[in-house]
Amino acid sequence: MRSTVFRDGTLFDGHRYAGPAEVLVTAGRVAAVATGGERVEVPRGAREVDLAGGLLAPGFVDAHVHAVQGGLERIRCDLSVLSTREEYLARVHRYAADHPEREWILGGGWAMAAFPGGTPVAADLDRVVGGRPVLLPNRDHHGAWVSSRALELAGITRDTPDPPHGRIERDADGRPTGTLHEGAMELVTRLLPPVTDAELDAALAEGQSYLHSLGVTGWQDAIVGAYAGMDDPGPTYRRAAERGVLSGHVVGALWWDRARGVEQVGDLVERRAAYTHGRFRATSVKIMQDGVAENATAALGAPYLDRCGHATANAGHSFLTPQALAAAVAVLVAERFQVHVHAIGDRGVREVLDAFEAAGPDVHDLRHHVAHLQVVHPADRPRFASAGVAANIQALWACLDDQMVDLTLPFLGPERATWQYPFGGLHRAGARLVAGSDWPVSTPDPLAALHVAVNRWALGEPGPAGSEPFLPEQALDLTTAMAAATSGSAWVCHRDDAGTVRPGSVADLMVLDRDPFTGPPAEVGAARVVSTWVDGEPVHGG
Repeated sequence: MRSTVFRDGTLFDGHRYAGPAEVLVTAGRVAAVATGGERVEVPRGAREVDLAGGLLAPGFVDAHVHAVQGGLERIRCDLSVLSTREEYLARVHRYAADHPEREWILGGGWAMAAFPGGTPVAADLDRVVGGRPVLLPNRDHHGAWVSSRALELAGITRDTPDPPHGRIERDADGRPTGTLHEGAMELVTRLLPPVTDAELDAALAEGQSYLHSLGVTGWQDAIVGAYAGMDDPGPTYRRAAERGVLSGHVVGALWWDRARGVEQVGDLVERRAAYTHGRFRATSVKIMQDGVAENATAALGAPYLDRCGHATANAGHSFLTPQALAAAVAVLVAERFQVHVHAIGDRGVREVLDAFEAAGPDVHDLRHHVAHLQVVHPADRPRFASAGVAANIQALWACLDDQMVDLTLPFLGPERATWQYPFGGLHRAGARLVAGSDWPVSTPDPLAALHVAVNRWALGEPGPAGSEPFLPEQALDLTTAMAAATSGSAWVCHRDDAGTVRPGSVADLMVLDRDPFTGPPAEVGAARVVSTWVDGEPVHGG
């Protein structure tokens, strides 16, 4: 393994912007860093990388992503890069025509804002696929668009009751229309043909390659288990690690089955031992405490409003009771699992913080974290620091996109709307910030997320997102946002020798085509990744 020197550019070291710098990498680790115009001593035969005025930084670490699921959608009927009903239907039609041998049309990635009320209908799919069954989860994977044939195969009729923690979208006469929410998806997903190991291996390879192209060198897979029609990716990661083809450093968050209780912990301990190998460690457990605001399943402290501003009878779902959540956290801590929780509504966030506080100080340095944090009561912001729980932010969502304007703001009301994505407030209250994308819910591009974190509007988005910042007082400075996405997320993945550029650290690095610290904040998201390096060797570009 030969040495590499990076020069003629600037450096962000994971915690601070260092300006012009040279960095020497030897044997997969950072050997020397020179700043302030000094030069590193370069060994004979070293490879030289000309940064061409760009920025060298630690590789991004995605603290909440679904890489196998994202890769699988990319190699199936991928709707994630489209935005309108017409585009979705054209893509489904073309995919169905190109794959007549496939019994089911699978894929996903549609946006709720493309349809009235966020609910597409089966009749549209029927027109483009004929009588074939279709299941297409939306971007947040809390709902799915299905064809009439899929409804028929599942036996879903006007007489089918809504399952626990789920809802079947219906017309005025009670007939299913083609959208299934939360637990209702399982009525169809249980019918899907099994995914082959070969397809799952290809999905991981595709997902990993895509993440590397965006500067990501490691991640935490937020659901390692069977969920919503997706097979457990744990064996896929294990195979990749054994074969030496897993180039990213990955932590797996084992799925907490909310239909079971603390008796499942023994199974989780066995799976942790069975899956952990090489660059894959199944050392975290993922609990989903509530749903999402767009379909009114996020757990709120007071009910959602209707379109006229009146309170409804629905305050969302807590998938685990506070007592069950506290018991789960306590037993997981006893088994020395990190606990990674999905919480979006203010009641859900409060229930999670209560559970962590009841478990006591993190004496084992497990580094628990709560992801998403859309609606956080102001009184709960300081509790992250006092409880020692990291705030895992998905910054891309903190803007006035169509989903926020049409499917969220009217149903929260003016006061709660101001509690959303309070990254600045959490930071000021002393919370440790880490960052993830939740891909394939949204793009895994960290630079797009950093742009929103700093500006509170999304680069290149039409409409309100392109012109008006959303709660600008909750913006982060670029240094803080970059640290969350690099050293912060490396820390939450227990990689204390990564996420920084300093002598002795692992050389997981990325090179940007420009230095976003010297340009205007409005252009942060315009930067692009030139190359990505893991253990000092290029995995993209280079």
